[in-house]
Amino acid sequence: TQQVLWVGEGRSRAAVRPFFEWLGAEACTRIEAVAMDMNTAMDLEVQHHCPNARVVYDLFHVVAKFGREVIDRVRVDQANQLRHDKPARKVVKRSRWLLLRNRTNLKDDQALKLEELLQANQPLMTVYVLKDQLKELWYAPSEDEAKQRWQDWLNLAMSSGLAPVQQFARRLKGYVEGIIASAVYRMNTSVLEGMNNKVKVIKRMAYGYRDNDYFFLKIKAAFPGKVR
Repeated sequence: TQQVLWVGEGRSRAAVRPFFEWLGAEACTRIEAVAMDMNTAMDLEVQHHCPNARVVYDLFHVVAKFGREVIDRVRVDQANQLRHDKPARKVVKRSRWLLLRNRTNLKDDQALKLEELLQANQPLMTVYVLKDQLKELWYAPSEDEAKQRWQDWLNLAMSSGLAPVQQFARRLKGYVEGIIASAVYRMNTSVLEGMNNKVKVIKRMAYGYRDNDYFFLKIKAAFPGKVR
């Protein structure tokens, strides 16, 4: 309903625990699933207080993390290898936006530049394809299919020969259950992210707040909720 029920400060387990205590044990047991980013503190608190809930990791956050930790790293590495070819190095260095943005959102000339870049650079082609295939994990029609897609993606990542890809894949193993759960619970944090952006605007318009309690009341007032 886009109603803000509770606001806290920080991202640690101690910071988010008061929410579950405020909600109460009975209500917590009725929660079936919780969508979140890859925040270990929130994950652990959900597991502790909501024994029947499954964690669902948001697609955007995982793919964005892949972009920062893998695509950016490979792009920089490839640019560094092209020091002898300044024009080519310049193209690779300036390709970040093309590589991270969805292909469907590119104009025709931008899509052409992207295609030329990928054809000319195999490592960038590899990470770009892996990014697209990573997204498909969230669109699996069943948990069994999601597990198979994960295994296929993991095999490709580990056989890529690219250290940033392999490191990311190994770390992602610990979050697989929260990705597979998306086949059952089609949840994401997009609504919350939109609300977060509005909160930032409220803060910016006031040039910040010295009193957090007052700031939290302003946030709650801005999001009274909508009738379903």
